[in-house]
Amino acid sequence: MIDPNVIRNALAEGDFYLEYQPIMQIDERRCIGAEALLRWCHQGEERLPAEFIEGIENTPSSGVLTYWVIEKVAQELGTWLHQARDDISISINVPPELLGRGGLEYAMFKSGLIDISEKIVFEITERGIPDKLGIDGLNQRPYHVRIALDDVGITAAKLIMFAQLRIDVLKLDKSFVHQLLTADGQEDNLGRLAAMIRESGIDIIAEGVESADQAFALLAVGVTKAQGWYFSYPLPCNEFLNFFEAHQGG
Repeated sequence: MIDPNVIRNALAEGDFYLEYQPIMQIDERRCIGAEALLRWCHQGEERLPAEFIEGIENTPSSGVLTYWVIEKVAQELGTWLHQARDDISISINVPPELLGRGGLEYAMFKSGLIDISEKIVFEITERGIPDKLGIDGLNQRPYHVRIALDDVGITAAKLIMFAQLRIDVLKLDKSFVHQLLTADGQEDNLGRLAAMIRESGIDIIAEGVESADQAFALLAVGVTKAQGWYFSYPLPCNEFLNFFEAHQGG
């Protein structure tokens, strides 16, 4: 656990910042948005996200930082999002314990993003499926923000669980993507995934795509949206906007 005072001081000193990982419509070679990623430069050194994110889980600091990210996205991309096409979106990682408790809705109102909430995707991790209050908040949203389940692996049991939640987007775990080109039991998983794409209407986004072969394998099974180093590393705001403009099909 990270001392909340350390987080407060880092926020006050401007040590946190965002980068944006582009999300691509593979079949059209078009950027359709990005995932906002929190970064921390602590005492002149970059801290690994996995290290400090795990250190604030289920603490008051997780809410403080999440609300800060929402406001920062609004400051950096709010005007652009208001002007962007309806199919453009920005994803924000949200601790599942915040769902259904009103804080996220308040942050959306305060930041001005509530007017374009359909262009915001809240990502929660599969390992952090929320409690009953959170599930109720997820299934009965008072505004049009979309919900993504992050770091997902595909099994029959998980597909049953997903059917009980009002999920708009599933983000395939990068380990699943990396196994696409192997013969280690992937045939069944690919079949399940293809069936879910046909039947559910849920958007599927593959994470961690690192090669053209992986991108082609995803297209072959019907996954048309992806992110990863093959397309772009995470970028500062201005560089992301330049990337977006340069990747609008063709």
